[in-house]
Amino acid sequence: MKKLALLTIIAFTAFSTSASAQKSTKKGMKKVLFVVTSNDKLGNTGEKTGFWSEELAAPYYELLDQGIEITIASPLGGQPPIDPKSNDPASATEDTKRFDADKTLQEKLKNTHKLSTINQKDYDAVFYPGGHGPLWDLVEDKNSIALIESFYTHKKPVAFVCHAPAVLKNVKVNGEFLVKDKKVTGFTNEEEEAVGLTKVVPFLLEDALIKDGAKFSKGPNWAPYAVEDGLLITGQNPASSKLVAAKLLEKLNN
Repeated sequence: MKKLALLTIIAFTAFSTSASAQKSTKKGMKKVLFVVTSNDKLGNTGEKTGFWSEELAAPYYELLDQGIEITIASPLGGQPPIDPKSNDPASATEDTKRFDADKTLQEKLKNTHKLSTINQKDYDAVFYPGGHGPLWDLVEDKNSIALIESFYTHKKPVAFVCHAPAVLKNVKVNGEFLVKDKKVTGFTNEEEEAVGLTKVVPFLLEDALIKDGAKFSKGPNWAPYAVEDGLLITGQNPASSKLVAAKLLEKLNN
């Protein structure tokens, strides 16, 4: 009986320690909010747009594989539109192939949180994938603007890639544009011209950020390029997605 009682105590202690460790790990897990567009219309062209799959997939897995908990939100909630061109086999990467086969992520995307219900207090950082979609909704979305300002003023990293830096266009901190005198990058005028959409987009990202006082820099077209300035991290194009995520991960781990 004594031996049985001792074994019971040992087993209970081991279980309690394991449960405590799991609770501690969960509590200490970093949380990142992904914000994607709800807009599926490419201006007045009659064509579809949305978020660019690689720009969500590459950072998502870069962070997830390092134990980061990720929540996805959009202005309207529910399933956000994916730019059909980003599903072209010619644009496929290992991350997008994983994305296509990831039923858990697909289910998460079907049920994105409505942006108006999100509180920055629940997260350690925010990340915006690009695609042309954000140019027509997130740029003007008051919830998005307020959210970025809140993350930034609470000393939390804010990260954007490709067209997503455009959502900074109307974000102000203490009455000044957030990007004023900050090093930034994003989808360039040359890259927009190369895809033939300079006359379709509501504004050119590069011009808009420079107008707001940003120190805009860029690398070669389509090559990975990202810059950080304090809490602000921006990447130039789809190929820069993983680089932005790596910079964000470094900040989260510091």
